[in-house]
Amino acid sequence: MRHLCIAFLLSISASGVTLAQAETPDFAGDVPIENYLALLAQVAPPARDGAEAYMAAFQARCGRSLKTVELRRAFAQGSGDPTLLAMVRASHARDRAEIQRLGANIACPRS
Repeated sequence: MRHLCIAFLLSISASGVTLAQAETPDFAGDVPIENYLALLAQVAPPARDGAEAYMAAFQARCGRSLKTVELRRAFAQGSGDPTLLAMVRASHARDRAEIQRLGANIACPRS
């Protein structure tokens, strides 16, 4: 839950949304992935590690890079993408086997 709150706050600050608009995150603007990952690393290094593992698994399974806006949505929409959040927890626990197992659960968006 803590990681979800952190991710939500990051998505708000990265998108320029005021607290009055916080109920509906604005994903219209995009930031470079390096900037977003740097923000994650400042707030919670395991969140960055989990995000990087998620992005690598997405690339391997889906054949393309994950866009920053897609990663932001995975963290912030609803309760967050369960696979991504599990990868963050596994990164915190330094459980490489779990991270690999979770990578097989990545869902590729339909074109």
